[in-house]
Amino acid sequence: MSRIRSRDTGPERTVQGLVRSLGFRPQANRRDLPGVPDLVFPKRKIVLFVHGCFWHRHARCKYAYLPKSNRAFWTSKFRANVQRDRQVRKQLVRFGWRAVVVWECELESAESLKTRLKRALATRHSSVAK
Repeated sequence: MSRIRSRDTGPERTVQGLVRSLGFRPQANRRDLPGVPDLVFPKRKIVLFVHGCFWHRHARCKYAYLPKSNRAFWTSKFRANVQRDRQVRKQLVRFGWRAVVVWECELESAESLKTRLKRALATRHSSVAK
């Protein structure tokens, strides 16, 4: 597992390219924010995570399978990943940020993903409760 990259992954670069094609210029991997988001849009107070379906357990996704060997280890690891993701999103909301998650399997349909990203990034996130 030490060879698994945590940043500049293929899916992350693809999403960054889509976001740039929409005219946005995100910051990457800001370490001062919880969870070190993959892409950050500071003026809009939006962070974007590009999650692998396998590692982050995308619900009802064919890529989120459970390996056949060492099931106890994998179950525990995946549970911790999901719990950590949930905590990070809660922290970001408390700090006034909106978190958007892009799943690896969504890259199969680039046009629909581009539409979703355009909609998600079109408006600034208001940190003031209405």
